[in-house]
Amino acid sequence: MRKSVGITVFGCEQDEANAFRALSPDFHIIPTLISDAISADNAKLAAGNQCVSVGHKSEVSEATILALRKVGVKYISTRSIGCDHIDTTAAERMGISVGTVAYSPDSVADYALMLMLMAIRGAKPTMHAVAQQDFRLNRIRGKELGDMTVGVIGTGHIGQAVVKRLRGFGCHVLAYDHSRKMDADYVQLDELLKNSDIVTLHVPLCADTRHLIGQKQIGEMKQGAFLINTGRGALVDTGALVEALESGKLGGAALDVLEGEDQFVYTDCSQKVLDHPFLSQLLRMPNVIITPHTAYYTERVLQDTTEKTIRNCLNFERSLQHE
Repeated sequence: MRKSVGITVFGCEQDEANAFRALSPDFHIIPTLISDAISADNAKLAAGNQCVSVGHKSEVSEATILALRKVGVKYISTRSIGCDHIDTTAAERMGISVGTVAYSPDSVADYALMLMLMAIRGAKPTMHAVAQQDFRLNRIRGKELGDMTVGVIGTGHIGQAVVKRLRGFGCHVLAYDHSRKMDADYVQLDELLKNSDIVTLHVPLCADTRHLIGQKQIGEMKQGAFLINTGRGALVDTGALVEALESGKLGGAALDVLEGEDQFVYTDCSQKVLDHPFLSQLLRMPNVIITPHTAYYTERVLQDTTEKTIRNCLNFERSLQHE
């Protein structure tokens, strides 16, 4: 009889818990489902299991990794594409492997296109006016996506999916990446910025891409261009972005991620005063759309991330048996 494998799942939302329970019999796993985010204090709850799963919403610090190692954890699977919330250097030093999941790129690609359309059609002020029963035409006429040049920075799975959708709208698409990954019009970053009406970001966050779009790069963008970010908040120097929006250099921005979002994202802050240097300014701007890191959040992605998390852990357990 096949032996069941235990997996401790931290930061487990109710819909994720339901998905893990539904898949458990098929994969012969015993999930320990913990709603609290992982921390150094609760890492002991993973005792007895070599594999843990974490969400992208919480930091996995060196202290937390040390606590996990003390209770015998050897593998951390994050339910996200990126792992910038995990101290991977500490994990490697302590002999703990880290794995990510690749889910369908369609969720984020669809969302990025939605944000582009909302930005260029002035959706925010229009919806606000209608909510006030003001049904006059928006004083700013919208633009048509098919008439625009869109620069796609990063052509991994999500970037490629975005390019395919943009072609369906008839856009002229420019692409930038360190390597050519698809049949596209690849150009240098400065050329992409200079010629794009819309710039959309689809690269992972690392030391080389932090503030990839800063004051210099924004200065190279077209007058009145739009910036779309569904990647990571720190890809953009938020201070430089605010300055460019206030001066009219940029025509607008649509941000599903924001630098410093950890203090408020996925939390009801309606009764709080948030200590964020730029959030209140951005929220007041009629040409800025902010959403709470939700581009990935679809039923299909929930299924994908749950199943691939389980497969990651099982594959790791099997690798130990062959050592």
